[in-house]
Amino acid sequence: MTETLFHAYAPLILWTSLGLFIFKFLPQWFPRILGRGLYWFGVPLELLALARQGQLEEFGGGASLPLLAPIITLGALIVGLVIASLILWGWKLLLSHKLKPYWAKLLPPDLVDSSFQGSFLLSAVLGNTGFVGLAIAPVLIHSDALNWAVLYSITHNVIGTYGFGVVIASYFNHSQSENRWWIQVRDVLSVPPLWAFLFGYLTRSVQLPEVIESGLQGSVNIVIACAFLLTGIRLAQLQGWKSLKLALVPAFLRVFITPLLVGLATTLFFGLSGSPRLAMVLMSGVPTAFAGLILAEEYNLDRDLIASSIIISTLLLLLILPLWILIFGS
Repeated sequence: MTETLFHAYAPLILWTSLGLFIFKFLPQWFPRILGRGLYWFGVPLELLALARQGQLEEFGGGASLPLLAPIITLGALIVGLVIASLILWGWKLLLSHKLKPYWAKLLPPDLVDSSFQGSFLLSAVLGNTGFVGLAIAPVLIHSDALNWAVLYSITHNVIGTYGFGVVIASYFNHSQSENRWWIQVRDVLSVPPLWAFLFGYLTRSVQLPEVIESGLQGSVNIVIACAFLLTGIRLAQLQGWKSLKLALVPAFLRVFITPLLVGLATTLFFGLSGSPRLAMVLMSGVPTAFAGLILAEEYNLDRDLIASSIIISTLLLLLILPLWILIFGS
């Protein structure tokens, strides 16, 4: 497992470190352009390639599809969103009671800022089910249960990242007076990655020239490297430890609270055990998604908070993962 985690994290360490090193030599507009480029071109190319790759057959080994996995995925997304929203509501309630200055300092200073609230929710709800989840799943989960992890990842990326995620980012990008339900619907329907994934899935049987096909698959590694690079640049721009401290709450919710509830629910209500249960717990507890930072760039949310949550949740996973294996892997 240690070797697998090392190989999964090696690109993250390499490209994030490069972003930390070169940010001083880059113009201020570069991370913004890089983030928007990933949103409009990079991620759509990645999802187009993955949809055409037939990953479900590759991981699933031809086993029957566990239709319960998408339901659990949707439940995990809703639970994460509800808990994160309740935390924000509780903080606001405490501030409204005019706490003494000492206690008020314990609450996030940017709590009333909509960009902070949007990034807080994205950090807590969206997970890196692709790069991290599917990288370590083959080692920790029996091959017969890998299709559970793959279906979770696909559902999470399509419905979670570019469904829930876009609605959250769009909502907190506008003022309360500007928000209308159709604005969020419009933004979801115009998300490039969703259309790219749908197009790739529907054209899997269409043979493309070898040069184009190999270029599409090669683009996946380039997009991942650019996402890590963007994370490093944003981390280098952090002012002190404020954002890192604020990211502890959504990171802890992402890698501990949500997977714990998923593990208990799948055991008590769905009767799962062994590898299928561990697959659901593992995928629901992966670190904060890099796509959250891409959405923050596109919708002008708090980039520092999401970048910090990515790093902290990634480190927390190393500590918590053995606990999930011990509790839910039997």
